[in-house]
Amino acid sequence: MLNRVYAVATMDTKGNEIAFVADRIRTCGVDVVTVDVGTKAPAVALPDVSREQVAASCPNTNPLTKTDRGEAVMEMSAALIEFLKIEHAAGRVAGVIGIGGGGGTALITPALRALPVGVPKVMVSTMASGNVGPYVDCADLTMMYSVVDVAGINSVSRRVLANAAHAIAGMVQHSLPTTAEKPTLGMTMFGVTTPCVDAVRKSLEARGYDCLVFHATGSGDRAMENLVRSELIQGVIDVTTTAVADEVVGGVLACGPHRFDAILTARVPYVLSVGALDMVNFGAKETVPAKFQGRRLHVHNAQVTLMRTTAEENRQFARWIANKLNRSTSPLTLLIPERGLSTIDAPGQPFHDPGADAALFEELERLVEQSEQRRIERLPLHINDLEFAAALVKSFLSLTGQ
Repeated sequence: MLNRVYAVATMDTKGNEIAFVADRIRTCGVDVVTVDVGTKAPAVALPDVSREQVAASCPNTNPLTKTDRGEAVMEMSAALIEFLKIEHAAGRVAGVIGIGGGGGTALITPALRALPVGVPKVMVSTMASGNVGPYVDCADLTMMYSVVDVAGINSVSRRVLANAAHAIAGMVQHSLPTTAEKPTLGMTMFGVTTPCVDAVRKSLEARGYDCLVFHATGSGDRAMENLVRSELIQGVIDVTTTAVADEVVGGVLACGPHRFDAILTARVPYVLSVGALDMVNFGAKETVPAKFQGRRLHVHNAQVTLMRTTAEENRQFARWIANKLNRSTSPLTLLIPERGLSTIDAPGQPFHDPGADAALFEELERLVEQSEQRRIERLPLHINDLEFAAALVKSFLSLTGQ
């Protein structure tokens, strides 16, 4: 049934609570399946899908035999990911709702994040009033604070859990119909590369593309690649790869170790550049690590301090990027703006350093294995010159055969 909601909980401790949620979903006319992901005591309410069935989704491990609770939770989480993937591939998952405390939230949310963007996902959690980044990351996951602990049905939990149940039912019943859509492109932007990205976006929108711009803050990079993975983006113009600098040097906007992987695996038309690799991001100036205090710093605003990258750091970025790009099996083009990587990397600006930039360019040319399928093009332009934006558009259209 395509309108089936999967209601997930550790039913040894949250069995009655998830049964209440399931009952409220059914009153909305939506079919619901309760899923037990408990790892220790017997379920206090009979689930529709037992923990044994979930665990069987990962045949090489068995979380139910683990004596260490942390190990059991991690393995059950991995099994839940596989279980929901299988159910979704079979067309049975219209939405998923989970409830839990700290352990349950850590167990269930990875499986919610693994579902494609657009599948309704709700998590009622005692952890939802703090930093939810580790649980949500870049997924379209709705977190609802439980207010009281998820421990019994009382005057407060009854209302909160009912609201969550009605929310997931509404998401499932009122999903948008499938319509013919424009081809969708992903683009990465920072404030210091905005003129370039705006020009590219306007040019391609005029050609009938739906351009999705992502703030290149690490999480924005991951959000874009998650959409690529979900086949909701059909091409990428990756102007601003700055989060690689934070990943390598240790800034606060790191992209993570899997940057570029989803794009290259999906084999979508791909044009990229080196936007804002002249900088590493930190918080307020007093938060910059002591080892960097003697470096060239620029206070972008009260909460953001930028550090100019060195020639050696730029060589490290080139090695990191080349290691990824050399795995590509479909056409891509890397465009290099020789006269600057950001608004503050231009003559007279605080990060202008042609020598450091040259180290990046030369190392990329040395390490990227160029071929007819994998090209580097150097242009005597600044990244925010209109001519550079036009070159990005031309390269992308060439890859798409236009």
